[in-house]
Amino acid sequence: MNTLFDKIWDKHVVQIVPDGPTQLYIDRLYCHEVTSPQAFAGMRARGLKMFRPDQIFCMPDHNTPTHDQDKPIEDPISKKQVDTLAKNTADFGVTHFAMNTKDNGIIHVVGPEKGLSLPGMTIVCGDSHTSTHGAMGAVAFGIGTSEVEMVMASQCILQSKPKSMRISINGKLSKGVTAKDVALYLMSQLTTSGATGYFVEYSGDVVKDMSMEGRLTLCNLSIEMGARGGFVAPDETTFEYIKGREYAPKGEEWDKAVAYWKTLKSGDDAVFDKELTFEAKDIEPRITYGTNPGMGIGITGNIPTLDEIPEEEQAGFKKSLNYMGFQPGEKLEGHPIDYVFLGACTNGRIEDFRAFASLVKGKKKADGVTAWLVPGSWLVDKQIREEGIDKIVEAAGFEIRQPGCSACLAMNDDKIPAGKYSVSTSNRNFEGRQGPGSRTILASPYVAAAAAITGKITDPREFM
Repeated sequence: MNTLFDKIWDKHVVQIVPDGPTQLYIDRLYCHEVTSPQAFAGMRARGLKMFRPDQIFCMPDHNTPTHDQDKPIEDPISKKQVDTLAKNTADFGVTHFAMNTKDNGIIHVVGPEKGLSLPGMTIVCGDSHTSTHGAMGAVAFGIGTSEVEMVMASQCILQSKPKSMRISINGKLSKGVTAKDVALYLMSQLTTSGATGYFVEYSGDVVKDMSMEGRLTLCNLSIEMGARGGFVAPDETTFEYIKGREYAPKGEEWDKAVAYWKTLKSGDDAVFDKELTFEAKDIEPRITYGTNPGMGIGITGNIPTLDEIPEEEQAGFKKSLNYMGFQPGEKLEGHPIDYVFLGACTNGRIEDFRAFASLVKGKKKADGVTAWLVPGSWLVDKQIREEGIDKIVEAAGFEIRQPGCSACLAMNDDKIPAGKYSVSTSNRNFEGRQGPGSRTILASPYVAAAAAITGKITDPREFM
């Protein structure tokens, strides 16, 4: 019996090249301003039109400032990239969700919330965190710029079929533990290369109980374990989330779609290339201590000592700790921090803002902490205001900024200064990722909120 990955993949095969890759049909191409200019330029140079323009959706997100979006962008490189995307989409007749319009936001937040990313689809974007859309029950993965051009021209891609892996997480998550903590835990167990060459299907009680937004966070981080992508089989939670969204099927089409989506699951006797099982009781709120997302510990734990690290990894481990200003064996709970960032395609959704607000309500932001609270889209911003979350966080001394990728990757104005510590809900803690010399500690919205009100790494369960 086939796995769900096999079912979706096989349905999209156009042809198999002997001793070569598969020509795979793509249902949806997303483009942002950073990885699309060369693809558009290639199309223009070859005099080609978009093969299926209706399947292509573009928006700026990486370079968008998170304040004064109604004014011209000050940074010349950012301005050029955003303006180029606007011109390219107009020239080629594809949908453009422009900056400072209600449709704009981070591409991996907007796709699901508009009902553009649907179960059973193949979805690609010139961005590694395209795996996010797998939460909808889709096969979604990042591609390179030359492949973006390939999809523009043919709505197909040449791709070798990955192996399949199932990760089951059983039991019930304890208080204060989120999908982000689950993902950080999996990365610490598998390492950042443990899923290389695989497409991961997430299952088990924990995944079944997860909200759609939690699943989006989990799938977003698949790439950080080296996986080609990750996904969750669609179920009632998925259908409930999609129903009534702007691009979702309506009326009779909806009933037909749901009937098909209900068939999208791995068979009871499906054979995976690899199966792994974990227990929810082993997961507590987590933080990272190093310079890759797999270097993480439970918030009450200690950084590993040198003798706990394999000899061949010790040089990298020491280099990482040196960059972060930490010591082997050190406990990080109580360590002072300078910045807090809530947002990114990992944790910029309404549930993340609800979680943050629930912890800071009635309290005050710590002096000396700079906090950037950045919604993942204008729809999230609207929900924040409708639910009064803006009032709660403002009373605690925080402000809500305008949507964009923000401090996830320092391609805009939101950069963490050299040597400063940032507790961040984003997806990567590489050297300089949030700004040259910045030191990033990845965490959930609860952990970020606890740090913001105490000025140090704090177990959020103390406030629950």
